[in-house]
Amino acid sequence: MTLLSRTTTGIREQYPLRFQDVAAVVSFWALLALISAVGRELDPRIPGVPAQVMSAVVTATYVEYALWAVITLPVWWLATRYSIEGGRRWGRLAMFLALGVVIAIAMNALLLEVREQLLAPLGRMRRRPPSLAGLGILDDLIVYFAVLASGVARDYILRYRARLEETVRLQGLLAQARVEALRTQLNPHFLFNTLNAVSALVERDPKGTRRMIARLSDLLRYTLEESTEPEVPLDQELEVLGEYVELMQIRFQGKLDVEFDIAHGTRRALVPNLVLQPIMENAFKHGVTGLTNHGRIVVRAARRAGDVVVVIADNGPGPGEGIGIGLSNTAARLSAMYGARASVTLSPASDGGTEATLVIPYHETPVAPMLGAGTGVSA
Repeated sequence: MTLLSRTTTGIREQYPLRFQDVAAVVSFWALLALISAVGRELDPRIPGVPAQVMSAVVTATYVEYALWAVITLPVWWLATRYSIEGGRRWGRLAMFLALGVVIAIAMNALLLEVREQLLAPLGRMRRRPPSLAGLGILDDLIVYFAVLASGVARDYILRYRARLEETVRLQGLLAQARVEALRTQLNPHFLFNTLNAVSALVERDPKGTRRMIARLSDLLRYTLEESTEPEVPLDQELEVLGEYVELMQIRFQGKLDVEFDIAHGTRRALVPNLVLQPIMENAFKHGVTGLTNHGRIVVRAARRAGDVVVVIADNGPGPGEGIGIGLSNTAARLSAMYGARASVTLSPASDGGTEATLVIPYHETPVAPMLGAGTGVSA
């Protein structure tokens, strides 16, 4: 569960004000007001000021900081609602600048009125000359910019913490996928059949035996040591999948054909690491394992609009009931990384069997995780 309260609009997350934010704002301005009021009462440069006048000055100080406390909260809300991070930066900076000028003018006029109401009955109020009034507006504008900067800093900190949480969650999903892949590859039946096939090749095909042992070693080494990146090029993912397929073909002892039909423009696309292996395992386990005739699996990849679409189709009995752990983890990873634009779908193939279809937004540079995305797989 995330530690931060946030809402989303499309892919844009927002962070509503929390009780601790309000408490921090009130506490800060209250402390500042207290320090300022005590400083004015103890200022040695203004000796002999009547107690009533000093009381009015201190009251005006408290009113001023109370107004800034009230203003800080909506400014913080605006800083996260219209964040300057990403697009529309200059337009939003102009909006915040215009808002600051309006707030500074209004604050200067309001504080002048407060002082007049407090000091005029004591005969100690004098209107500021225009030059000093301008300096007052400038002071208020500087305070506004400090408030805005604190709101932007809060927005960045919360956003960074949320992304850190999401990164940790994605690393957990990746680790879970690695464990699932390793569990599949170390399955006793898998090892038994693979070693049995290797044993049968020792005398009549020594080169083939060495190649199979090397493939098994490479696959296990990649799973244990090298599969740490969240995303890899599709070409690299297919290379690892090819080693897994080669081992599975030994297991099926010539009764399995696997074809790859990969469009040239898709090989550089980034996809989640080890995303295809659970789906291929699903095709082996639920598709071609129980066939009495020849098993056939086709892996296709092509671009469609702004997506890369990968289809793994088998000639097995068709999709069964329920979704396995491997596919559920795959759906969760896709949704967490790409949101609603990515999906994994199981459906009957047109010529019999099952098709698993992955849709991933085409990109060649790493993308940030989608915050607050849901998970799911459709069948």
